[in-house]
Amino acid sequence: MEKYQIGEVIGHGAYSAVHKGVDLTTNQTVAIKRTYDFDPKDGVPHTTMREISLLQQMKHDNIVKFLEVVSDINNNCYIICEHLDLDLKEFMDTYPDSMDPRIIKKFLHQILSGVAYCHKKRIMHRDLKPSNLLLDLYASVVKIADFGLAREFHNPLREYTPKVVTLWYRPPEILLGSSVYFAPVDMWSVGCIFAEMVMRQPLFAGETELDHLHQIFSIMGAPNERTWPGVTLLPYYHRTNFRSCNPKNLFEVVPDLEPAGVYLLSEMLCMDPARRISAPCALEHAHFKEEEEEADEEEEDYDNYDDFP
Repeated sequence: MEKYQIGEVIGHGAYSAVHKGVDLTTNQTVAIKRTYDFDPKDGVPHTTMREISLLQQMKHDNIVKFLEVVSDINNNCYIICEHLDLDLKEFMDTYPDSMDPRIIKKFLHQILSGVAYCHKKRIMHRDLKPSNLLLDLYASVVKIADFGLAREFHNPLREYTPKVVTLWYRPPEILLGSSVYFAPVDMWSVGCIFAEMVMRQPLFAGETELDHLHQIFSIMGAPNERTWPGVTLLPYYHRTNFRSCNPKNLFEVVPDLEPAGVYLLSEMLCMDPARRISAPCALEHAHFKEEEEEADEEEEDYDNYDDFP
């Protein structure tokens, strides 16, 4: 670790802390993630090894750049990544009222691009939330970070722990106890982030898992075998007592979002994960086509200036 100077803590999780640091050989600012609460004599935790392996596989404009992994004389492991200005949560907090719809659309497209890349490599993040989306303000780029809970998924699908995804961004299938899941869990999280950028507050903000399910059902409607085949077989389905909730009109829930955006949001927040929109399909959604048409019109307007004397 002689190569790096470790500075202030800029983020932390249950078993790790992220420090702002400096590469003393280049004077470059970096992010240094240190895993703690383990005995170095036992070796690096398998979760850290998995995170390193996944980061080494990924190279994409909307994924945080992995630089290297280093250790110190006590065998502590440090993951070195690029450092970015701030995260999406901090960015949203700087807006007292609302974010420009064009910025929301641009950020959402970039988030989906990063998620689509992960899913193409059969990697699910499992903890997408505003604080895990970092921003390069100079380039107006969003990058997905913190792959500490990420896993590869396979065919046939395996069982995974349901103790993943920060509560406010956790999909209903996990809240209902499913241990067989894959890419759609990330798409639910992206939908929640999308709504939060528009509404300036979380769409669902339960205090407990049960309360969170109630909030989801009260807006999206309680699922049944007709709307979500197999839902009644999930472990916790019969523990809920709000199965009579009817869905609300999303146009009224998110009134500041244009119609195409509401339709996209509804597809991201589809209760049945088998019918939830995928990241590649979301990137082709009409919500983004409107932006392309507007950009083409602006370009035509600029071209017309060439005709002026």
